[in-house]
Amino acid sequence: MDRRSRGRLALVGAALAAVTAGLLPAAAAAGPDGRGGGHRPSDRGLSAVIRYTEYGVPHILADGYADLGFGTGWAQAADQVCVLADGFVTVNGERSRHFGAAGTPDGSLSSATSNLSSDLYFRGVEEAGTVEELLRTPAPAGPSRELKELMRGWAAGYNAWLRKNRITDPACAGAAWVRPVTALDVARRGFAVSVLGGQGRAVDGIAAARPPAAPAARTREGDVDPERTAEAARALFSPSNATMGSNAVAFSGATTANGRGLLLGNPHYPWQGGRRFWQSQQTIPGELNVSGASLLGTTVVNIGFNDKVAWSHTVATGVPMNLHQLTLVPGDPTAYLVDGKPERMTARTVTVADRDGTPVTRTQWWTRYGPVTSGLGASLPLPWTATTAYALNDPNAANLRGSDTALGFARARSTRDVAETLRRTQGLPWVNTIAADSSGHSYFGQSQVLPRITDELAERCSTPLGRVVYPASGVAVLDGSRTECALGSDRDAVQPGIFGPSRMPVLRDAPYAVNSNDSAWLTNAERPLTGYERVFGTLATPRSLRTRGGIEDVAGMAARGRLTVADLQRQQFANRVPVADLAAADVVAACPAALPAEPEACRVLAAWDRTMDSDSRGALLFDRFWRRFTAAVPAARQWKVPFSAADPVRTPRGLDTGAAGFATALADAVAELRTAGIALDAPLRDHQFVVRGGERIPVSGGTESLGVWNKTEAVWNPSGGGYTEVAHGTSHVQAVGWDGGRCPVARTLLTYSQSSNPASPHHADQTALYAGERWVTSRFCEKDILRSPALKVVRVRD
Repeated sequence: MDRRSRGRLALVGAALAAVTAGLLPAAAAAGPDGRGGGHRPSDRGLSAVIRYTEYGVPHILADGYADLGFGTGWAQAADQVCVLADGFVTVNGERSRHFGAAGTPDGSLSSATSNLSSDLYFRGVEEAGTVEELLRTPAPAGPSRELKELMRGWAAGYNAWLRKNRITDPACAGAAWVRPVTALDVARRGFAVSVLGGQGRAVDGIAAARPPAAPAARTREGDVDPERTAEAARALFSPSNATMGSNAVAFSGATTANGRGLLLGNPHYPWQGGRRFWQSQQTIPGELNVSGASLLGTTVVNIGFNDKVAWSHTVATGVPMNLHQLTLVPGDPTAYLVDGKPERMTARTVTVADRDGTPVTRTQWWTRYGPVTSGLGASLPLPWTATTAYALNDPNAANLRGSDTALGFARARSTRDVAETLRRTQGLPWVNTIAADSSGHSYFGQSQVLPRITDELAERCSTPLGRVVYPASGVAVLDGSRTECALGSDRDAVQPGIFGPSRMPVLRDAPYAVNSNDSAWLTNAERPLTGYERVFGTLATPRSLRTRGGIEDVAGMAARGRLTVADLQRQQFANRVPVADLAAADVVAACPAALPAEPEACRVLAAWDRTMDSDSRGALLFDRFWRRFTAAVPAARQWKVPFSAADPVRTPRGLDTGAAGFATALADAVAELRTAGIALDAPLRDHQFVVRGGERIPVSGGTESLGVWNKTEAVWNPSGGGYTEVAHGTSHVQAVGWDGGRCPVARTLLTYSQSSNPASPHHADQTALYAGERWVTSRFCEKDILRSPALKVVRVRD
């Protein structure tokens, strides 16, 4: 008998013991196939047992995938019913009906700036049967049977919770828009997450695209300014402007105290709305046992660990979409030429209802490449003229495999299994994967579903606009009038038009593998990754301050060695400000001349400890100065020593305090704080906080521009006391290792807590932990779950 079989028998034995103890329904015992009793009678209802431990973390125990989905849907609804229901209104194209056409979605499921745009897009997806077609696609190109069962169960669990419980969250109590969902709704939500980086960026443009009203009017391609468009595209896809990001680092056994791997995951996601994480443990005895965090509305653990392997994700630099520039048929702007032959666009007429019942009808236009779009947001217009239109290709519109990737990770026994899962499922739309295992291996892979844009293809087929935009941003604009410019396929790709696994950046078993949302190039500064196409990201270009600081920190940790989980915890809350190490001394030296009438400000900056700890004095003053300085002074003029690819972590450096705007930024920061009544040396905790239940909870950490690992992008409200809410930043954190026993050594934090319901005891409890830089000790093994002083066992049935 092999080790895996013995492990499965041990889990099944534990499940049987739990049945005997009365903690599980008898159906949780394993069936004759050893896979958790999956052959249940078709007429039986779904059920699960949920064991809650400290901070409201549910440990969901089930005997099959549909039951596991049931328990997960129930438990998510209990914590997040209003946020979930809002998301289902979105993917069903009913926001205008319930909230008014001019209202604004929360941005969690698309970039739509109005409910009407959101509805037109998602109703178009529904009427085209896009998701239904993906569900019919056989695996591996389509979702697996297990994933479909999870979705079916999740919908049933969510609906059962609605039937059997009263909603106490004032955000949706009594609301007509809270109603039962189907497995198809759950799949539609997964589709929305998959296309966030492609069609999801262009929802307004897809909904608003119209043929020119006057066909005789002619607009030259040159009227789309290539340089301006390239800069807009670069800014749009820049990690520094994103509302999502992450840090993650895996250490190999060569750096650790016991020769086993370590992983620290630190995703930076919104603190409000539908893109929050939610914690759980999912267990099917003998089949799956995984703990971690799920994006709301998903059926699986997206970031997590089991007894052998841990993984996290970071938002990647790969551009998961491209444009095809269409040459229109003269006199007919809804037909385009391909190899000289006309091809008609497909019109999709979509109708949605406003709140007063008034129908709003629009026509969307589709091509062989995808939908016609009038732009990628307000900053990047792509006008549809009498001669030219732009179609958007998003390969993730054919991808519902992301949750199958997560399932594969949940069952993995090593980083090799993680890599094999990525090769087999090819399901991740916009993230990298960083992993470590109990045998001491580390792994980084940028395994994304990306359009197969090779540099050779871009060189051969870019339009004049594309020749400027692609190098600057990775967004290819290809000539749609030539079939020779089709994307083609890789033999190892599961769907046409995407890169196969053999073309993707991978780093195995490096002493450390770290990513902070820059490209794969400096995943390990001593082993740079090269040879990938521009669409994956840049090579030998300046790194963000967060990347530079992160590399300095983790390379130093690896060099010291003997690392433990406690070292990961210290790194998370070090709150070091990398830009301060580069610039603070220069600011202090120049301060007396820049602020001759403000000696106190200079003293405060000189005494600052160069961290963004809650007790740090001077942190707020430097933060406000740095925001103003970087907004006023172009990046190329901020530093005396320019970037060098030969020294990418230490350059650029040497702040240019003589730059026009330096003294003004410093003076304005001082004036701003004085006007707000904030002392220049006030501790950060007094002015960077969130309010929960009427109580101020201080929040440490700093912004992207400061380079702080523990990222906090806060909302400035000086009349309210400073930074009075967090928009996005550190969210679900996990520090994971192994000690040779059966249970992983894991510490976690969900910074904004488990429930969005202010009436819940778990609305702010982990936020208070975060403020105190304290952690939750994960209860992964059965013995630890059952020993929890907060243990609460809930049986849930359909």
